[in-house]
Amino acid sequence: MTTLAEYAGSKELMVNLTLRELRTKYKRSMLGWIWSLLNPLATMVILSLVFGVFLRIRPPTGSPSGLNNFPLFLLCGLLPWTFLINGTNGSISSLVGNANLIKKSYFPRELLVASQVLAWLISFAIEMLVLTVVLLAVGNLALPYLPAVVLIMFALAVFVTGLGLALSAANVYFRDVEHFVAILFQVWFYLTPILYPISQVPERPGVLRDLYGLNPMVVFVEALRDCLYDLRFPSVIRLGSLLLISGVTFLAGLAIFAKLEARLAEEL
Repeated sequence: MTTLAEYAGSKELMVNLTLRELRTKYKRSMLGWIWSLLNPLATMVILSLVFGVFLRIRPPTGSPSGLNNFPLFLLCGLLPWTFLINGTNGSISSLVGNANLIKKSYFPRELLVASQVLAWLISFAIEMLVLTVVLLAVGNLALPYLPAVVLIMFALAVFVTGLGLALSAANVYFRDVEHFVAILFQVWFYLTPILYPISQVPERPGVLRDLYGLNPMVVFVEALRDCLYDLRFPSVIRLGSLLLISGVTFLAGLAIFAKLEARLAEEL
């Protein structure tokens, strides 16, 4: 209860930390927030050329939408993945980057991680809004499914916060964490159905299928594609799975952070 009271009393600090991240993200940049749209669009163009044109990977036809468009299929998976990377990487460096602030005053250190995730969540929301407009322009009427999209985005933010809490605290003690995570993300990316439909993953038992079964991002990506690309609500099992994954990850991250928090100032 004491911890909850501290969080409630730190709302203004949370807002200020988030605004600081938003202001400094593209500081002294001529294009400013336009970069938050250009970066995923540039990645989409490159990947679409390589995998859609050169390697000729064909996306499945949306059911029941009938949409068959590789760039849009790619974006539905690429945007949540980009949010995962940005939110996690920003969280990992949040404690080390604010060492002076941590040493000088006491406040809930979790806010540093939460402000990073919230700042990137705002960028993610803008990107998803633009994607929705493009889908509407090509005739994919995704508006009725936006409440489900918002729920999935919230669950993904909770999931990323849990990862960020655990990894940011561990990074204070072991600075190799951020380098290990960079390698992990490269493997994780190709084990997530972003560039290819999940139907191409072999269904027979094996190491690859087992790894897929342990990959939480499969659930998030497929749930967003259900809403935006296929124009159907995710199944109750899929929604329940992603809510369970995000809740467990958040609580685990919070527990790890609380265990390592005591000596943060000394280690920094």
